[in-house]
Amino acid sequence: MKKKRENESEDACGDDKDLESRGSSKNRGAPPAPPPHSNYYTSSSPYYAESLEKQWTSWLVPMIVIANVAMFIVIMIVNDCPKNHNSSLEGKCVARFLGRLSFQPLKENPLFGPSSSTLEKLGALEWKKVVNNNQAWRLVSCIWLHAGVIHVLANMLSLIFIGIRLEQQFGFARVGVIYMLSGIGGSILSTLFIKSNISVGASGALFGLLGAMLSELLTNWTIYANKAAALITLVIIIFINLAVGILPHVDNFAHIGGFLTGFLLGFILLVRPQFAWQERRHLPVEVRKKSKYTVFQYLFWILSFILLIAGFAVGLVMLLKGENGNDHCSWCHYLSCVPTSRWHCNNR
Repeated sequence: MKKKRENESEDACGDDKDLESRGSSKNRGAPPAPPPHSNYYTSSSPYYAESLEKQWTSWLVPMIVIANVAMFIVIMIVNDCPKNHNSSLEGKCVARFLGRLSFQPLKENPLFGPSSSTLEKLGALEWKKVVNNNQAWRLVSCIWLHAGVIHVLANMLSLIFIGIRLEQQFGFARVGVIYMLSGIGGSILSTLFIKSNISVGASGALFGLLGAMLSELLTNWTIYANKAAALITLVIIIFINLAVGILPHVDNFAHIGGFLTGFLLGFILLVRPQFAWQERRHLPVEVRKKSKYTVFQYLFWILSFILLIAGFAVGLVMLLKGENGNDHCSWCHYLSCVPTSRWHCNNR
């Protein structure tokens, strides 16, 4: 007891060796308070573990939001409904007081947006143009296009809610890579299965961030205080969003492709040191007895890297050969639209 008190006295004078004495033995359910120079993470939300040492300043996600909104304004200027739309045949433009920014008739576009021909001209995802005209750039350009005000608002609000917090935790580089590669992964899967319609939107990239959140939780399991609650909450959110994708006019293949890409990237880019290593990191090397990462983290990293490379390679080869994914999976079209008595599907 005397030795312990002497140590605590030295700590009060600024000695850094009090790093483990701050933990409370009666509060074992929650992680101990971290020392000032520790990278230890504690959970303050059901999704993320928070770093008390460093929080990144989120600037990339706000810039992506601004870019998407600006791009939508450009789309509407190019669309110019009053000039390019024949109102006598197809109805009047909506909100004509906006001039060139007015929307197509709601019968044509219920999302308050441009015509499909405008989206196609500006880079919408279309199988024929990607395969027959060698316009692979559409796999990227479609991520920055949206079909209407409702579409862009829903996606950007989701991006703000999910992306800013992720960027604060992991920085702009990793979040940016996950966002873009997930968007491309969603575009590839969408093009393989949807031949008759165009596709636009950042939903694949957003689902990639959701997938990365899930894999980050799984691979960094030891640093979370409320593991079960975090996992159940996140799975429910993902399930609800994927379930919405079975409605008509929603490209669920982009959602699924983006989610799978982000899920694998989370194991690769969002791995963190295990809890036991964080506790012992300030002890001498010979007494730590804990590796920085667990065996499972290494295994997930290797397996995810292999699956990610293989998935992109196979998808791109099939796409460039002009193959139809539905020929290899006769039931997969139900993943994007389930026909009912109220609507029919034409997504093959």
